[in-house]
Amino acid sequence: MPENTIQDSSARSSTATESRSGEAIRGSVDGNGDMEEKRHRTLYNAGRTAATNPTETSNSQSQPTSHVASAVDFEKGLPAEGELQVGVSDDGNIVWWDGDNDPENPFNWPTWRKLVNCVLISALTFVTPLASSMFAPGVPSLMTEFRSTSSELASFCVSVYVLGYATGPMVFAPLSEMYGRPVIYNIANIGFIAFIIACAKAPSLDSLIAFRFMSGVFGSCPITNGGGTIADMIVQEKRGAAMASFAVGPLLGPIIGPVVGGVVTNALGWRWVFWIIAIIAGVLSALMLLFSRETYAPVILEQKVRRLQKETGNSLLRSKLDPGLKPRDYFSRSILRPFKMLLFSPVCIICGFYVGLAYAYLYLMFTSLTPLFMRIYHFDTVHAGLTFLGLGVGSMIGVGYFSVSSDRYIKRKAAEDSAATEMRGEQPSGVKPEYRLPPLKIGAFLLPAGFFIYGWTAEYKVHWIAPIIGTAIIGVGNLIIFMALQMYLIDSFTIYAASALAANAVVRSIAGAVLPLAGLPMYDKLGLGWGNSLLGFIAMVMIPAPWLFIKYGEYLRKTFEIQNL
Repeated sequence: MPENTIQDSSARSSTATESRSGEAIRGSVDGNGDMEEKRHRTLYNAGRTAATNPTETSNSQSQPTSHVASAVDFEKGLPAEGELQVGVSDDGNIVWWDGDNDPENPFNWPTWRKLVNCVLISALTFVTPLASSMFAPGVPSLMTEFRSTSSELASFCVSVYVLGYATGPMVFAPLSEMYGRPVIYNIANIGFIAFIIACAKAPSLDSLIAFRFMSGVFGSCPITNGGGTIADMIVQEKRGAAMASFAVGPLLGPIIGPVVGGVVTNALGWRWVFWIIAIIAGVLSALMLLFSRETYAPVILEQKVRRLQKETGNSLLRSKLDPGLKPRDYFSRSILRPFKMLLFSPVCIICGFYVGLAYAYLYLMFTSLTPLFMRIYHFDTVHAGLTFLGLGVGSMIGVGYFSVSSDRYIKRKAAEDSAATEMRGEQPSGVKPEYRLPPLKIGAFLLPAGFFIYGWTAEYKVHWIAPIIGTAIIGVGNLIIFMALQMYLIDSFTIYAASALAANAVVRSIAGAVLPLAGLPMYDKLGLGWGNSLLGFIAMVMIPAPWLFIKYGEYLRKTFEIQNL
């Protein structure tokens, strides 16, 4: 196809985009609900492009492609008041979606395809955290086999896996934003299975610890990148339910792990724990290899560019989302992105601290529940493992509450704000990330309340169901905190959601690996009542966080916006 044909086609595409954007604006001003929905979808699909003032578009000369690409604001979702993100350029070499209904755009995929991808990701995010704690009941057996009596090494055999979780995200998240999601998933899955098998065949305690660490590194990939994959496919106001199913894995997997691991260890031995995990992960990895598709828009468009370049011979074609960097510069920027977020973004820092606190509390309970119930209530090993089900039931209640309330609230709030701004004659600002945070208010209260109930009922040896109810309340609060802040990060950083989640994963994984080491010594010194009360008081310090984020979150995002992500 001649080059001028490509330019004519691109010009028609740009004209169509201008027409659709103009219709969307008129629909917004007239208050037409259908046009407002179309406007939101147009802007959402075209977001991540250069912001252009609609009153100046006709008078402004189009900028060179490289400038347009470098002006892309990937961190912003919808445009600010008075701005329109249409990404229109007179350069006929720019490649973009073929209209609002382009089937290559993951937002336009059929529901079944989105569901398949979500189910596969959610299953993997359940299996890899399952491996973190399923091994715990077998620790006494392996310590006997390897003739070691070190309690520190026994604890480290379990927690070193979570340290791997703190390492992998800083690599896999940026790589997925460079090369796409599926290829990184598949590489990580192979590495995870290989090192899990190595754990099953470990000849010594030192080698087992090393293999556990590496399996944690590779196992962190679906947890880190899964939220980004879901954000690639599902629009903001419908994302809550999908994210709830994804987020339940990292919380429910470690809870179910000790229950299943105890049974497997008693029946087959500790090595079979790893063989079973490897078999399950192998099946899921094969399904992922067969059925997963690329969801990351910049990579899809880059593939489209290469295809068109081959078909037309026009080497000047480039994606609208191309940052215009040399491969070496793009690689270094991608690798450094999570670190920059963690160091310079107040949103990432505060979310990391709060989620890290909740995550550390969860793993502290993993190390303390079994010995405490065996000592106080004289449970045997099997029944002590079942005490984790309180956390599991609470987490499922939290999932149900958040998945229903989050999307419902965000739709209602967006409609209210849209109506209010239209009455003032202003352009609607779209869905704000802060709309995800109201459920966090409930979670902020439930987390400390659960620790007070759990601690003092166990201290006074009230019937065993009472502390279990306390752990269930902890599970509800923990899940809501985790979900709300994960969603807030995804909505705040949009196309770089995987990097934001990676930064968050590093903080929470380090906290989850370190704090549990102090759990049993703390209970021995303070007792269950005051020990858990101390945890509750620390959690109470974070109760104002939801209100502060709702009020000042937008200010923090815009004032401390990180440049050159």
